[in-house]
Amino acid sequence: MPLLEVTTVKKITAIVALEESTTKLVDQYAAFLKASADDVVNHALLYVFGKDKEFQQFRESNAVVPAALRVKKPAPATSGKRGRKAALVAAD
Repeated sequence: MPLLEVTTVKKITAIVALEESTTKLVDQYAAFLKASADDVVNHALLYVFGKDKEFQQFRESNAVVPAALRVKKPAPATSGKRGRKAALVAAD
């Protein structure tokens, strides 16, 4: 039996605007936890969503909700050589 259980979680990049004071708090909390700012924001949101009883009722109502979060689309896959450009050779 392995000593560690590693789970892979699909992550996406979303673009959000935060108040300057909030970004400072996120950075401070990340340093306090020795975690990434992404993990702090993700877990803080999950915590709030789980604690808000009215939100839980809203979710159970199956209301149609338009997508409001700006999700960054992943870059198309390349041939494995990232960041390198093909060299042009001049024929004599």
